[in-house]
Amino acid sequence: MTMADRPAVPRQTPSAPGDGGEGPQRTPPSTRRRVLTLIIVVLLIGIPAGYLAISANQSRDSGKDKEGKAAATGLTEGWPSRVSRRIYDVPIPAYSADVASYESNSWKISKLYVQFVTSQDGLDQFLGRIGTSRSSLEQGKVTISTKEAATVGWQLGAGEKSKWAGTVHKHPKPQPVQDITVDFANKAHPKVYVVSTVTP
Repeated sequence: MTMADRPAVPRQTPSAPGDGGEGPQRTPPSTRRRVLTLIIVVLLIGIPAGYLAISANQSRDSGKDKEGKAAATGLTEGWPSRVSRRIYDVPIPAYSADVASYESNSWKISKLYVQFVTSQDGLDQFLGRIGTSRSSLEQGKVTISTKEAATVGWQLGAGEKSKWAGTVHKHPKPQPVQDITVDFANKAHPKVYVVSTVTP
């Protein structure tokens, strides 16, 4: 059988879309553009929103961690920074011993807790530099509240009342208010406790 004797096989042409054939269905360009635009918009809005939510949670957790660590640590041995001493107006006399401090901050109020042991002259110098004097100390009085003292583990007012003396020194706002209590158990080297409070 020769090539010429074979029956002719009709050629199949691909069916055009919509003519009832089985050809592949193509998505119109306008639909593809709308889908792509929608995806881009979702990504542009969704990614920054998710990032901000994660950052906010991390910042809040970090703040809580720092606050918790600070509260757990309590007093830190050593002098507070010069900036803190200036802001809270706590001019610790030179050559003071047993110096320790703790600072707490919030959006409403900030406090600096300070303790130090000084000499009689050093006490007079400290009181004079903040604008008051020894005469303002009321014998037998503890001016730092039990709650404030508990914040840093101070035990004030124990034993004979005569060895304690205190005063509250107020400045015009926005300068700090200072609760000062002095332990005269060692008369040559009184121990000074200060809670300096700053409010907006």
